[in-house]
Amino acid sequence: MRAHAAALSPPALLFTWLGALVFFISLAYFLFSYLTTFGVAAPAGAAAPAITWNVVFFTVFALHHSVFARERIRTAISRALPQPLERSFYVWIASVMFIAVCALWQPVPGVAWRVEGPLVWVLRAVQAAGVWLTLHSAVALDIRDLAGLRAARRGPIEFKTSGPYGWVRHPIYTGWFLMVFAASPMTMTRLVFAVVSCAYLIVAIPLEERSMINAEASAYEKYRRQVPWRLVPRIY
Repeated sequence: MRAHAAALSPPALLFTWLGALVFFISLAYFLFSYLTTFGVAAPAGAAAPAITWNVVFFTVFALHHSVFARERIRTAISRALPQPLERSFYVWIASVMFIAVCALWQPVPGVAWRVEGPLVWVLRAVQAAGVWLTLHSAVALDIRDLAGLRAARRGPIEFKTSGPYGWVRHPIYTGWFLMVFAASPMTMTRLVFAVVSCAYLIVAIPLEERSMINAEASAYEKYRRQVPWRLVPRIY
């Protein structure tokens, strides 16, 4: 962290720290939205326009991730910005777009399911486990990287095989699945968000792994042999 700080001018350092702040705000705003406003059943009405808007808007957000993962785009950004700011620039855009997705997500009429009694606490426990797994996996991966507070790593990447990364290769995504689906009432507003966001993750995983193989073929192939499951141990 000190090496990163020393490499940046005060304005650039402010840019990275503000980007990290927006990153954490976006996560907090998502949790607030999903646990509160998304859980309010929308009044009866046409669902198709709201679903279409939500799917299109989330797709735009998802395409940003895919576009920025392309080596050509990353090279162009690195030419325009100091190299340590490349990740922070990505974090800024992704965080602002995620806030916009949550703020502009349209309510969809209907409730998919609602559980009562002890089952409510079971779902809440599963949801809490999802939040814990997501955060714990992010910390294990180094949340400073995710927040854009570290310069790009140099040299070979070390793939962790301890903790959640020894269970599955994408534990952050596993936690996300638990977090968004273990909800009651599962309003259609929530369900559309859960299905669309998780569908994106399913599509993104092979693309991410292909990028890792291109970048660190031998190391990542070794990691895949050690941890053969992507999301669910012994299933997928």
